[in-house]
Amino acid sequence: MPAYHSSLNEEPDVRQVGNMSILPIRTRIRGPAPIADASQGDIVDETIDLFRANSLFRNFEIKGPADRTLIVLILFISDCLAKLGSARTVPTQIEASKLLNTLSVDTFPIPGDANFPLNAHYAPPSSRADADYLRQYLIQVRQELAARLVEKLYADGTGKPSKWWMSFQKRRFMNRSLGT
Repeated sequence: MPAYHSSLNEEPDVRQVGNMSILPIRTRIRGPAPIADASQGDIVDETIDLFRANSLFRNFEIKGPADRTLIVLILFISDCLAKLGSARTVPTQIEASKLLNTLSVDTFPIPGDANFPLNAHYAPPSSRADADYLRQYLIQVRQELAARLVEKLYADGTGKPSKWWMSFQKRRFMNRSLGT
């Protein structure tokens, strides 16, 4: 059974940095990302929807530049769940929001950096300006993803994260992690 790919691979007129798509998102967080139409899903929604299914796969055939963005965001969700799972006590929704927001803005490698785990599959940005743009875009998308993930994890109203999501905290998509 093949992995699930991004439906945004065929989006026309999408900017690419390296070989990653800079896709529009619905957000209130300031940053360089294009603003998406509120009536349609964006890459953040797609990542949350496909995370659990795709995290079961060890191999992933990249079919387009949006898949590369999807992979980075899936790996970020894995790191978020691992961060919440490693907390001494079960974090409340507010604590989880703070933890994940901090994780999303911490320094992280981008394609082309020596410690980026998937450099073999990603082209580095062509210039320093492109690298800065990609980093700012990823920070904005990671912040939005962290906010929506916390909403999803604590949607049941019990004040504890969903056990159905937290069961994926030890799974590694493609046996990789963005964290060290």
